[in-house]
Amino acid sequence: MTLEEYIELINKKLDEYLPEDKFPQDIFKAMKYTVTLPGKRLRPIMCLEACRIFGGNIEDAIPTACAIEMLHAQTLIHDDLPCMDNDDFRRGKPTNHKVFGEANAVLAGDALLSFAPQIILNYSKNLSDEILVKIMKEYTQYAGAYGVIGGQVVDIEAEKNWKNNVFGVKPEELLEFIHTHKTADLFKLSLRTGAIIAGADEENLQKITDFAHKLGVAFQICDDILDVISTFEEMGKTIGKDANADKLTFVTLYGLEKSKCKLCCLLDECCDIMSDMGVKTSVLSDIISGMKRKAGL
Repeated sequence: MTLEEYIELINKKLDEYLPEDKFPQDIFKAMKYTVTLPGKRLRPIMCLEACRIFGGNIEDAIPTACAIEMLHAQTLIHDDLPCMDNDDFRRGKPTNHKVFGEANAVLAGDALLSFAPQIILNYSKNLSDEILVKIMKEYTQYAGAYGVIGGQVVDIEAEKNWKNNVFGVKPEELLEFIHTHKTADLFKLSLRTGAIIAGADEENLQKITDFAHKLGVAFQICDDILDVISTFEEMGKTIGKDANADKLTFVTLYGLEKSKCKLCCLLDECCDIMSDMGVKTSVLSDIISGMKRKAGL
């Protein structure tokens, strides 16, 4: 399947899985609003493609892929809140709290966090209990305090404080922690669960995890670069906020040119891993090429 075909499939299933007419309607409308905003659907695509790469049936991975997109939407809703990044726009549309109010936005994020695994358990009819337990273990690890939430906490704490060494940790180590957990962990969740559903062995699971880590960090560096060189029309969100907030990013720490060099190196390493695995995937190659193109590499 192509990227466009994956996106069409994922959008269709997300629309099916998320009701709008259930009571109380406000929460389901708020949940669906952010989940179904137009987007690249990179994380669910990676889950489905990993399943395909390792010989699985992508139909078996669709509930997990959609659940990961719901989890991603939860992180976006909370990340945009006034108490965090305080953004007014996401993917070119008003952020969730601007449409539904701050309280409902918080609750919509909370609801998605628990609704997503219900989708996996309720719709993964062909997966064994053993595989479902493995997926749930992956989900709870990468979604929680050891994963995305931990990365978000450090990201918030580092803002305006990273130059003062108040944590007793070097800025480059702080940045690595943030990139690993706030961004790369969802890439790991996506690719690992797709591989697990397909029955990948431990060696290949480790390789795809390494690939996911490098691609996730590269994605965040690319996002840091685009915050400097892109426009609102291209990104669909406010540009230049990182610099204005004195936020710890790859660009603020290393500068634009070194950031581009690091991004290029990471993406080349991703290609090397695919080559080492003997994997042929135009989908993952297109994702890598798209990141290079956007960053001007």
